[in-house]
Amino acid sequence: MSRQRPIGIGHNGGPPLKERRRRSETGTGRIGRFFDWRFAHRKAWKKPRDIALRREDKAEALGLTYEEYSLEIMERGYHPQPEHVAGIKAKRAERRRAGGVVGQSLKGRRLD
Repeated sequence: MSRQRPIGIGHNGGPPLKERRRRSETGTGRIGRFFDWRFAHRKAWKKPRDIALRREDKAEALGLTYEEYSLEIMERGYHPQPEHVAGIKAKRAERRRAGGVVGQSLKGRRLD
């Protein structure tokens, strides 16, 4: 717990002119970055139950998986429509080759 210093003559009581450099809660370097990305990944994919069920129903109606449907929303910023389905399905093989299995657990993965 830090004690506040008394305000001196000529000080208006405003914020300090130098801003403190914020540090990441998880640390710095590769391991800190790993945990930051893991937290962001989990937060992006974790949605309330009713939203997840609605997205799953819409994805099934379009012939997509929940992951593909949600990924399009996150990447493009719009909800896929029937005219977008052919392009999304064309990306499946490319995503598999790139090793981008959506929703894959990070357990057992190397940090390299």
